[in-house]
Amino acid sequence: MKNFGLIALLLIMSGSAFASEAAAGDTYLKYFAYFFAVAIAAYGGTTGQSRAAAAALEGIARNPNAADKVFTPMILSFAFMESLVIFTLISKFFIG
Repeated sequence: MKNFGLIALLLIMSGSAFASEAAAGDTYLKYFAYFFAVAIAAYGGTTGQSRAAAAALEGIARNPNAADKVFTPMILSFAFMESLVIFTLISKFFIG
């Protein structure tokens, strides 16, 4: 329920941003919506990375012998999260 305002804002903006016949003033709204989507993707990616890093460091702190087993999946998950953010950025340039 706490993200209802954000979802409502995205739904309102997406209708005019992806309209088939946009007026000259609507192009700025379209670009704003694209950059807003990239900002949300970056926020989600960094939030996921920070939570993964915190969990991995906590696991290493509790069991230092498991550091080798935790480190590789942590780096792999960082790469996957960052690739999703980069994919959003690249898709913005293809659509816009």
